[in-house]
Amino acid sequence: MGNMAAISSSKLALACADFLWRQDAALRSLGLERLSIDAGQATVAMTVLPGMVNGIGITHGGTIFKLADAAFSLASNAYNERTVSAHCSISFLRPTKLGDRLVARATEVVRSGRSGIYDVRVTFEDEVVAEFRAHSRVIGGALLSTAL
Repeated sequence: MGNMAAISSSKLALACADFLWRQDAALRSLGLERLSIDAGQATVAMTVLPGMVNGIGITHGGTIFKLADAAFSLASNAYNERTVSAHCSISFLRPTKLGDRLVARATEVVRSGRSGIYDVRVTFEDEVVAEFRAHSRVIGGALLSTAL
């Protein structure tokens, strides 16, 4: 990790998010807006586009899952350790529609050894539309190899 330990956790988290943003076309494909990034936390927003709505006029569940997973990815990879999901589940609580601006806020519940648990709350106008829980696993190696 070199000089990585000497930088603040917030700066490291932001650098890791920047790296993932450049490398991950799936993240960019959603048209996400990063609202905040910190160690173990990330908040992103997305506006529901025509290609994200299903045949009955509501936001496709896979799109909401992808938004929540993106927030989880940014939060869990904030420590400069390559981290993936080992298990994820989502509960859809309220439908959303074309043009709605959804916000996903990921929060680290616990991180121990190579494992972690993260909760992601997806909201529309401050009402909860989905709850997502992810179990993370560090798979080894650093995202960033040089000092910032």
